[in-house]
Amino acid sequence: MPAETSAALPIEYDTVHQAADGQRDALVDELVHRGSQIVDDIDSLIFTRDVPGPAAWAQNTWLAPREYRVDSIGDAARRLTSIQRNWHLHSIAHHRRARLIADKLPPIRFKPLEFPAFVPSAPLGSFALLDRDRLLASPVCSSAFADGHPIFAEDRTGPPNRAYLKLWEALTLARRRPGPGDVCLELGASPGGWTWVLDRLGAEIIAVDRADLAPQIMASTRVTTWRGDAFGVTVDDLERPPDWILSDVIAYPSRLLDLADYWCHACPHAAVIITVKCQGMVDPAEISRFLDIKNARLCHLAANKHELTFFRLPEGGPPEAVFRGPDPH
Repeated sequence: MPAETSAALPIEYDTVHQAADGQRDALVDELVHRGSQIVDDIDSLIFTRDVPGPAAWAQNTWLAPREYRVDSIGDAARRLTSIQRNWHLHSIAHHRRARLIADKLPPIRFKPLEFPAFVPSAPLGSFALLDRDRLLASPVCSSAFADGHPIFAEDRTGPPNRAYLKLWEALTLARRRPGPGDVCLELGASPGGWTWVLDRLGAEIIAVDRADLAPQIMASTRVTTWRGDAFGVTVDDLERPPDWILSDVIAYPSRLLDLADYWCHACPHAAVIITVKCQGMVDPAEISRFLDIKNARLCHLAANKHELTFFRLPEGGPPEAVFRGPDPH
C-alpha cells in the first residue's frame, strides 16, 4: 500500500518526551508526579499517556506521535514527506538506516541564530526508527528547534561569562524582550552576563549583588549597581515597579520559589524570568509548586544544566514550557 494512504499503527501512548541531557531521572519523576502513565522508554525517549503536553525536564516533547510500518528507506522518506516538509532525525536505533532516510528528505539549513532572534514559524517534526521497518514520527513538537536546541552565534569577547546564552535563549522563547524605556531589576547579577544582554538591548538595569560586576558592565550609563542581598530587595525600595524581574542567582529551590512568588504578586504586570537551580536529587512536588503561581511556566533550556527556567509573562509565556491549567492562548 502506498505510504501516503497506509494507516498508522495502533499505539498505547499519546506523547513522547525527549529527556534533557543528564536529566532523565528528573523527567521520569516529574511525569510520575503529574500522573502520566509511562508506557515505555528507549534511550532518551520516554513514552507516556494520560497527561499530554510538554514536560519541564524534557528538552523536546513529541506531541502527535504516530508509528508506521515501512517497507524500505524510500518508503519511510515518502511517508514523512507526505505529512510535511521539515523533519529532524533523533536517532535511537538502526542509526545508519535512519540516517539514509534523513538523507532522502528535503534539506534544512540550521544556521546559527543572531540575537535578537525569533523562533522559526515553520513546523519541525521529529522522527526515529524503532525497528528496521517501524517508523516513529511526530509532525508536532513542543520545540521548533532540532532536539530543542537553538544554536546561537556566540559572542566570545563582550560578555563576562557564558550565562548570557541562557538569557538569549529565554528571551527568544519568550517572544518578547526588554528595550529602551524598560526598567529591569536583576537580582544576583554578578559578574554581569545577563546585565550585558539587557544593556545591549537598551534597557535600564538595576543590578543587585554582594559582589561587583565586571568593570566594563559597571561602566555603562544604563546600569545602576546596588551592593546587597538579592533576596532583601522589595518593590518599596524602587522608584517605580520594574517592567522586568530577572534572576540567575544560586540558591535552593525553596528560596527561589519565595523569590518568584513575591515578585509575581508585587509586580503583577511585569515579566519575570528566574533560573531555578536544583542541587542533587530533584523533588518534583517542590518544583511543581512554581506552577501554582498564576500564568507560571517552567522549561529546561538548552543552555541550562541541572536547572530549569521559570517564566511568568503577561501574555502567558513560551508554549515550549509546561504550565498548569488551560493555555491562556
